[in-house]
Amino acid sequence: MRAVSTDSKIAVLVVEDEEPIRSGLCDVLTFHGYGAEPVGRGDDGLARARSGDHALVLLDVMLPGLDGFEVCESLRAEGCQVPVLMLTARGAEEDVLRGFRCGADDYVVKPFSVAELTARVEALLRRSGALDREDPASAAFDFGALRVDPGSLCARSGTGEDARAVDLTPRDVEVLRLLARERGRIVSRRALLAEVWGYPNPDRVETRSVDMHIAKLRKKLGARSGSEAGDWIETVRGAGYRHPA
Repeated sequence: MRAVSTDSKIAVLVVEDEEPIRSGLCDVLTFHGYGAEPVGRGDDGLARARSGDHALVLLDVMLPGLDGFEVCESLRAEGCQVPVLMLTARGAEEDVLRGFRCGADDYVVKPFSVAELTARVEALLRRSGALDREDPASAAFDFGALRVDPGSLCARSGTGEDARAVDLTPRDVEVLRLLARERGRIVSRRALLAEVWGYPNPDRVETRSVDMHIAKLRKKLGARSGSEAGDWIETVRGAGYRHPA
């Protein structure tokens, strides 16, 4: 795969017609060490993606010229296998399924957090072999008896007949990473909103998103051996959450 840019960074093509979103995506990618090329039209995006200069395409669905589905379909019909991450406000199941049928590798529904986007970008780049450098954000880590692998979005425990695997979302991984890093200490909802959800002013946000997400994550993880379900993550009433030491 040829995936270079003028500054030797891994190149990502950003095809998004709304300038503020396009600029924001490019800023995030640049901050994380990628080379970002912005394009505002679907037909222009298709032409640039055909060049083979990019390791990944971030592709909005609603675009002038050609929509994202048409761009992705054309690339796949021409044999281009560059990973495509579709970005859209259309979260209906039929739209998501259509994106995958067109050949998209992943699908993110707006609004999404910076943590979720960068985790998905990195997972696709690593899966394609374009990302071969190690960095702390991609390294596997322990969460109690679980081994969490951000690259495969999976947590594993046990061996042999006792082995089990838990599928995770990028946000699940970021929640577990933060709690593991602060093991034994309380992590407030405000800290989770800032570091995982990406809210710049979490004090002004009124949402139950954190509590709902933690509840779903507990259900996925199940019970620790010999313990009650959910105690991988303790609730500290009125304060936040804690991974037991």
